[in-house]
Parts: sequence; C-alpha cells; structure tokens
Amino acid sequence: MINSENNKLEGGPLSGITVLDFSRVLAGPYCTMVLADLGARVIKVEKFGTGDDTRAFPPFISSESAYFMCFNRGKESIVLDIKSPRDRELLERLLNTSDVLVENFRPGVMDRLGYGPDRLAKTHPHLIYTSISGFGHSGPMSELPGYDMVVQAMGGVMSLTGWPGERPARVGTSFGDLGAALFGVIGILSALYKRTQNAQGDRVDIGMLDCQAALLETAIARFDVEGKIPTSTGDCHPSLAPFETFEAADERFVIAAGNDQLFLLMADAINAPELALNPIYSTNDLRVRNRPKLVADIDLITKSKPVQHWLDCLNDAGVPCGPINSIDRLLEHPQLLSRNMIIKVEGQSNKPFRTAGNPIKMNAYQDIDTTTSTKAPALNQHREAILAEVMADAEAYISSPKETVELENDTTREANPWMEIKTAV
Repeated sequence: MINSENNKLEGGPLSGITVLDFSRVLAGPYCTMVLADLGARVIKVEKFGTGDDTRAFPPFISSESAYFMCFNRGKESIVLDIKSPRDRELLERLLNTSDVLVENFRPGVMDRLGYGPDRLAKTHPHLIYTSISGFGHSGPMSELPGYDMVVQAMGGVMSLTGWPGERPARVGTSFGDLGAALFGVIGILSALYKRTQNAQGDRVDIGMLDCQAALLETAIARFDVEGKIPTSTGDCHPSLAPFETFEAADERFVIAAGNDQLFLLMADAINAPELALNPIYSTNDLRVRNRPKLVADIDLITKSKPVQHWLDCLNDAGVPCGPINSIDRLLEHPQLLSRNMIIKVEGQSNKPFRTAGNPIKMNAYQDIDTTTSTKAPALNQHREAILAEVMADAEAYISSPKETVELENDTTREANPWMEIKTAV
C-alpha cells in the first residue's frame, strides 16, 4: 500500500502512549528517545539541581549540552523530589496515566524509593516497567555498576575489535549502551502489544552484558564449533573474503563480495579475470584461508586508480562497496539527506545543531520535518504545565460522587507507605 505525503498521519504509531523516563546518561535516554521519535509522549523525571548528568557533558552551545540535547529531544522535563509528599502525590497521578516507566538505576534503588516493580505491579498493573542496568536484576553480579566500557570489555566485543596482535580496542561508539537501549525498545513494544490482548503490563529487565553477548554475531558459535578463540581481525570479516578495505590511489575503500557470484562479478569489474581463474580463490572458504595473498593481489590492482573510479565500476557490476566516510561527509551525504536522516535539534538558546534522525520510516506516518528544529527541554521546563494537567484530571475525577470515595480511599491507602519510605530513605 502506498500513501501519498498528503494522506500520511502526523505523530507516530506510539501517539497516545505516555512514558515516564527516570533514566539518565545514555542507555535509558536513548531508549526513550526512540519511543519519542515514534510518537510517544516522554516525560523526563530529573533530580533537583543538576538534572540528568549529561547536562554537564560537552560540547556546549550557549552553556547547554549538545550531548544532552541529542538524546532528550522531543521530551518534557519535570523535577521531582521523591522524598516530598507533594511530589510523591504528583508522581502517583502521573503513574495513573502513564503506560511505560523506564529507569536505569542500580537494582534496588527504585525499591528503596517506594517505586520498585513489585509494588507498581500491584498498584498500577497496566504499567510496563522497564529497567536497564549493567547486569540485569538477577544473577550474582546484579548489584554491580555497569558502564559501557565495562560491558564492552566483559561482553567480549573488545577482544574482537582492533588489529591482530595489538591491544583490545573499544568500539568507536557506546556500543554497550546503545545495544541495551534498542533491546529495551523491543521489550517495551512487545509488552505494549501483549497488553492489547490481556490489559496487563509487564516487567522488562534489560542487562547490558546480556545485550553484548547477544550482539557477538557468530563469535560464540565459532568457538564452540571450531574450538578456537575468535580474536580481532582488523577491518575484515572473519568468515568472508574479500570483505575488507583495499588501497586505492587516493584512499582506502571497502569491497564486500560476500559470495562466489559476487567475487566473479568483482574480478570482472576491476578487469582482473586471473583472480576468478585462480583455483585458490574458487570458493569463499579457500579465499578466507588465502586472505593475505588475495588482499595483496587486489591491492596491486586497485591502488592504480582513485576510489571513485573503483566505486563506479563495482556499483555498475552490482558488487557491494563503499567509501570510508568521515563524519563531516555524512552531514552532506545525498542518501541520508534524501531520507531525512540529518535533523536539527536546539535548546533554549534557539541555536540549532545537526544530528542523526529517526531511521524507522513508516509508510502511514509523516517523517520528521528537517526544515525545523526539534526542541530539547530545559531542566524542569514543563513542571507547571504537567501539574496543571494532572490537577485538572483529578478535579474531573473528584466531580463524580461515586469516584470521590475511591480517590480518598486510594490517597489514604498510599499515605502511610509514603511516610514509612520517606523515613527509611
């Protein structure tokens, strides 16, 4: 089914879903950023004084953190003091009307505040409670802190990154945080779908170490089958050849001829029929075994002309290939621009900067307008508006005599636990 731009819906498929975001730094905020990009309303609950730690992370635009704005665009901000009875009442009202809660504290922190998953499963059974932590909420390491660098190291990906014989390398982005964030989104969407069938919320428990193990591709299986510990392979794929970078006259570029047919097409495209006829290159397995000679033979040909020459030849032949783009090139990349993948974000200074947009394109919904900027919230910017909203809802609720008793009973029931928790914190 094809929708014209005029027929596409505004918002996104998660319009009408409200997310309470207790998370900070990266894994949780990236998860809720994706939900916001998909149309959810995300209310970011921040701490007094400083708010999210990343508000102090460089780079800055007029004293506002671009780091913070990247991952908290399109959200609302409210500061809540969980030890204050007034703010606890406000939070209770927000929980009543929210669909999802996301937090990335250490296990036990939300329980001590009185908002752990077990308690909310009883008082707010509709809620999808999502926790993202270093090691999950079970197991012998569950209470230990887990940061991106730690789980990249423990999860094995650092042992596979970098060049053979050199020290392990961190992946160039926060792979541990981002992987956990995306698995968190998948868990939330699955729970929301299930809730349409049984009207019940669920608990989503995401451990960053679990996610790193899940993203190791075939490394675990290769060890179990072959009995050899996989190690770093530089820029090549351990199971495919040629599937790496090659030297052109001006710079390096990538050829990814991942099967025998593509290898034959590649040999023809670079005018090297001798490669296709060489028996030691006749199958992918043989090419992997003879990778050093294969790379040298291809380099001998490709270094004679510039990258663009080879990209044109290979693309014409249907062989996967590409330049190694630096970040500045991405901002002007015609493919990314055509798909609205470079967007503008701004804070209170109204000075926009560019960042990556939402890669999830859906036929029924309008894509983001790249001519305008998405706003990131100031600390506590939306408190008064949210307070007015929940109080208006409460007044409408109280206006019914039948429901007045229920609300009063609910308030009484919750009052004592608040005071007990406040004393214990």
